[in-house]
Amino acid sequence: VQLKASGGGLVQPGGSLRLSCTASGSIISPHVMGWYRQSPGKQRELVASIGWQGSTNYTDSVKGRFTISRANTRKAVWLQMNSLRPEGTGVYYCHLKNRLGTSYWGQGTQVTVSS
Repeated sequence: VQLKASGGGLVQPGGSLRLSCTASGSIISPHVMGWYRQSPGKQRELVASIGWQGSTNYTDSVKGRFTISRANTRKAVWLQMNSLRPEGTGVYYCHLKNRLGTSYWGQGTQVTVSS
């Protein structure tokens, strides 16, 4: 399974970015897809995820500002990030966990929130 992420960049506080991730290869479904963030000096943390039935989960700090969505194929996810804050800076990784519990990671995309 390969995950290809894109959409990062530099944005001012209060701005928006949209991250995209596309999965390819042999996926053992049902699977969960999501986004993790690794900020400077911190451990990688879950930002948002979407389950097989479409249930979503967000870390508290992004609730109401970020939205995760996916394609009908369940092989692409997007993360719409609004009202970005400086603490949102980090490398964002696309993640997929298959039915067997095996995790796959994308290459990471840098998001920098700064004026």
